[in-house]
Amino acid sequence: MTDDQPNIVQRKYDHIRINLEEDVLSSVSTGLDRFHFVNQALPELNLEEVNTKVKIFSKILSAPILISSLTGGSEKSAQINRILARAAQQTGVAMGLGSLRAAIDYPEQAKSYEIRKYAPDILLFANLGAVQLNYGYTLEDCKRAVELVGADGLILHLNALQEALQPEGETRFSGLLAKIEQICRSLSVPVIAKEVGWGISGEAARQLANAGVAAIDVAGAGGTSWSQVEMHRNRDERKAHIAALFRDWGIPTADTIQLVRQAAPDVLIFASGGLHTGIDIAKCFALGAELGGMAAPFLRAAVRSMEDTVSFIEDVRTTIQIAMFACGAGDLQQLRQNKLVES
Repeated sequence: MTDDQPNIVQRKYDHIRINLEEDVLSSVSTGLDRFHFVNQALPELNLEEVNTKVKIFSKILSAPILISSLTGGSEKSAQINRILARAAQQTGVAMGLGSLRAAIDYPEQAKSYEIRKYAPDILLFANLGAVQLNYGYTLEDCKRAVELVGADGLILHLNALQEALQPEGETRFSGLLAKIEQICRSLSVPVIAKEVGWGISGEAARQLANAGVAAIDVAGAGGTSWSQVEMHRNRDERKAHIAALFRDWGIPTADTIQLVRQAAPDVLIFASGGLHTGIDIAKCFALGAELGGMAAPFLRAAVRSMEDTVSFIEDVRTTIQIAMFACGAGDLQQLRQNKLVES
């Protein structure tokens, strides 16, 4: 074990603990509260026939639900990932893993990510920090991450602000776009570019689309603020104070969906950032997203039990179905047809 490894493992524990124990919500609203579905008193539909299924990258999901990238690299992470994987398999939803950097750098940590045997059929995403491409990671490392977990796609997450606020942050982002493009052009599975909670601008969406990403997870502001997480991690009082100043940073989720949809119309959008219910996911879909991702609600469910996790997913799917029924949408494509109004 190198000197760095205990720090990475401890960081994973810290992230789980802080998310469960501390107030780390952004002070920014997701913006979804500005939008409302038009109630249809005469939907001319039967509820049980409302179809919530969606096809993403050749896999059919029971509903547009993504268990957003959470964790890995520690024993606690392994327990959480196994529960989430089993729940995803049972309910037919998608799942993203936390950054596989710990597994790439320290192979003995790989077992905390190896969940394919628990979820052989799900749409599964591997995950690496895009900035690692500026710190020695190559196409081979990206291939290794995908192969290690049997992933259907690779998330490259963009977390410039978080890196700037981390005590051990890696902040050399210059020239990164060309390296992302190389991965997109060479990797055998789709690449998804993902923010971590501050949103994607229209300009960034155009750049990423031109680089060849297949999807963009906007991860807008309004949910977990990783500046707050890093504030709680930082033992240096001055640096913790600086981190606290960024609590209201970012593009609200509703706004970043629309910016990306306009700037990159051919790229799939995954919506995340402050989503808590099936109505939130339905609104995001109506705004132009294909999937709605949640992280913190799944983390809280998974630390309770497998049963709670499955129940939560089923409740979210049922809520999406009822929202569709109540606004007269028999399938998800109909949900996009003038079903939302902005107040």
